[in-house]
Amino acid sequence: MLDGFVEYGYIGLFLASFLAATILPFGSEFVFAGLLAMGMNAWGCVIVATIGNWLGGMTNYYLGRLGKIEWIEKYLKVDKAKIDKMQHWLEGKGAIMAFFSFMPVVGDIIALALGYMRANVYIVNVAMLTGKFVRYLVIMYIMYGFSWIR
Repeated sequence: MLDGFVEYGYIGLFLASFLAATILPFGSEFVFAGLLAMGMNAWGCVIVATIGNWLGGMTNYYLGRLGKIEWIEKYLKVDKAKIDKMQHWLEGKGAIMAFFSFMPVVGDIIALALGYMRANVYIVNVAMLTGKFVRYLVIMYIMYGFSWIR
């Protein structure tokens, strides 16, 4: 399935990154790494993947902000108990915790819970974008051995 995304280059990477941050249970890292291995521009891939993943994460934030738990449970398959647990953990930490929305499994729930809590949208945007950027930057450097290639 993931190789289909690779065939479409940057568009495939954007879609994979967006969907991985919202509804699909896979990581966009495989598509990202595949495109880098094919010789695509590394910085172009970082930017496209970051924007796609950030927009997907913000989609989760706004779904949480709607406060329709029945929709979240039905369409995203996330139990209210998980959101409540994450919300309790996030209390007192603030919107800056959106930085960690890049993390597998809990990242989507962080974004949903921050939206449900009505965390400051501006801080969430900046923190989430930064976290997603750092994620793909680290993957790029791992693939290229931490050298300034490309």
